[in-house]
Amino acid sequence: MKLSKNKDELTVNESLTIAGIPPEVAAYRLGNRSALEWVVDQYQVDPKTGEDPNRPEDERYIVALVGRVAALSARTTAIVAGLPGWPSGDGGEPPVAGRDGGR
Repeated sequence: MKLSKNKDELTVNESLTIAGIPPEVAAYRLGNRSALEWVVDQYQVDPKTGEDPNRPEDERYIVALVGRVAALSARTTAIVAGLPGWPSGDGGEPPVAGRDGGR
């Protein structure tokens, strides 16, 4: 699997590309990468063994997983953006009690 540079397309294999991934999906971060980037990293075919993490008995597994991760990421980004006093994607720091009057 490979995520495009602008993170709006995911090539699952040579015959399947998931397009139209909203920017909010990349905005939801787990440490230094998005949840979708984490999935892409973890669900690679092992080049040494050829082991494929996809489930042969469920061909739609990866597509469904990507869909769930994208939906969760977009919803979480929207919830966080709606929190009072929380920066809305500007890269600023979240408010800390005591530093800003407890707001």
